[in-house]
Amino acid sequence: MAHDHCHCKDYSRSELMRHAAAQAGKGLPAIENGMPVPAGTGLSRRTFLSRSAGFALAVYGATKLPLAAFEDGIAHAATPPKVLVSIFFDGGIDSLNVLAPINDSTYHSLRPTIALQSGLSFSEDSNLFWHPSAAGLRTLHGEDKVTVFPAIGYASPNQSHFTSRHYYEIGEVQVGANTGWLGRYIEQVGTDDNPLQGVSLSNELSPALATPSKPVAAVQSVTNYDLWSWADTDPVRPNMFTSFGNLGGFPSDSPALTQARRAIGQTEQLRELLAGFSNFTSPVANLYPANTQLSDQLSGLAAMLAAGLPIEVATMSAAGGYDTHENEANTLSNNLLRTCNAVLAFQRDLEARGLDDRVLIEMWSEFGRRPQENGGGTDHGAGGLAFVVGKHAGGTMIGGFPGLGTLDPQQNLLHTSDFRSMYCTLLESWLGVDAGPIIPGAASLPRYSTLID
Repeated sequence: MAHDHCHCKDYSRSELMRHAAAQAGKGLPAIENGMPVPAGTGLSRRTFLSRSAGFALAVYGATKLPLAAFEDGIAHAATPPKVLVSIFFDGGIDSLNVLAPINDSTYHSLRPTIALQSGLSFSEDSNLFWHPSAAGLRTLHGEDKVTVFPAIGYASPNQSHFTSRHYYEIGEVQVGANTGWLGRYIEQVGTDDNPLQGVSLSNELSPALATPSKPVAAVQSVTNYDLWSWADTDPVRPNMFTSFGNLGGFPSDSPALTQARRAIGQTEQLRELLAGFSNFTSPVANLYPANTQLSDQLSGLAAMLAAGLPIEVATMSAAGGYDTHENEANTLSNNLLRTCNAVLAFQRDLEARGLDDRVLIEMWSEFGRRPQENGGGTDHGAGGLAFVVGKHAGGTMIGGFPGLGTLDPQQNLLHTSDFRSMYCTLLESWLGVDAGPIIPGAASLPRYSTLID
């Protein structure tokens, strides 16, 4: 599976630091001038111990609950009426080549080698054209199932991957929060015994899902989830897993050992719960792009929702990487195609299962790219791109395209919408909660009435 990352020094360093020791809801090590590692990332003692045994899943938060409480909580949790799926364009997607002002001569003068020469018409603005690889999103937009933010951002934009991503993850534009905006939502509406209420489809917890205390989970693969072991024969293997499940109930005088035992037991419980999804059949299996992790994650998520698992929020990354300092034409085209086709397939999957009334997708990135190209690629910019996808997306454009005639003082695209306003609107108009306790300064932020119909 290709990832096609084009790493810059800042990006690589921030990714390495995401694997530093950290624990959800606790103090975090510094990275640059006091910047904290985003909450909930990295390896706590518990997740390190469980992964060293070959485990692919970790449960975060509420570790003092009895082990059986998690099993009962998942079994008895109510099916949530609304689900939000968050997909991250990792690295800063180039908004100007996804929705390109092809008829603008300034666009071509700024990008003599990477400007799109042709594209697919965009009904909201005749001056913009979809990248051909975004045809899947264009199809859904034509069905009024995509709301488009062509220049989303915030005032005084920061062009560090780490810092700007941190802002988007915590839902505010200052550093230091130890919880994510989606984690604070789960903290407000979730329960103490259902780790599937927030699922990070990754090998580490999404910082946006970090909660103060409510349990959430991270699992890299739903469709191919299992625990690896050298003991791969009967009866040793099933007996070993039974022992894992029993470990959580053993008393210990050591808090660290108790925590590790509970993590092992919880992992075995979720292994059993997810085992049925490894061989499921999607009603639209032929639509998903082959051999991509995003396809596996989205198709598996659709199956989990169809089975009634109590998932309220799920997070994942788009196919490939979008930090396109070089070779942008090929990298963006390939990764955007796989991502947009997977999202189209997921929407069709939800429709075929009768779940499209319940699910909305938010697609986002930490910033856009600079209008002027640099050696076949683009450097970090400001005004970025976001989409909200689903049956109840408003199907409109929010904020409008600011044009290239006036740029910000760093010669970057101006933003015409605020990501925090998008969050507030999703929380209130889709998830049905007051954004005030979740997004700092929510009262002073506008709401986007056309985001959701």
